[in-house]
Amino acid sequence: MIIEKFNVIGISVRTTNENGKSGEDIPALWNQFMSEGIQHKIPGKVSETLFCLYTDYEKDHTKPYTTILGCEVESLDFIPENMVGKSIETAGYEQFTVKGNLNEGIVFNKWLEMWNSGLNRSFTTDFEVYDEKTQDPENAAADLFIAIP
Repeated sequence: MIIEKFNVIGISVRTTNENGKSGEDIPALWNQFMSEGIQHKIPGKVSETLFCLYTDYEKDHTKPYTTILGCEVESLDFIPENMVGKSIETAGYEQFTVKGNLNEGIVFNKWLEMWNSGLNRSFTTDFEVYDEKTQDPENAAADLFIAIP
């Protein structure tokens, strides 16, 4: 499927999957996002849907990359202090949907499956979408979009 270009503003962390570092950094990013009410400080939001981006890969999922947690916005004209903006270019994506209890690691488990699947990935920007289908974390459905050549 082709996803058209869109923009996201949010907060970010540079991390790696080596030595379980992303398993500490990404939950800490989510905690900061929620506890500081970042969602409500993002200007020009298109919706309340949350996007978790994985981008700026050094090479592939075994090397450092940047995680950005934020919302889709109309433009990147104004990026608040301590936040980042990212344009996700029009590209081809493979979509996967996970269903179940978000607190039981269903999204992370899907990523483990991806890393070992041999899926031909472009390692540009991959992302997860958290919308109305994730309002009940114990009975949620989240979409993962993996960039493909």
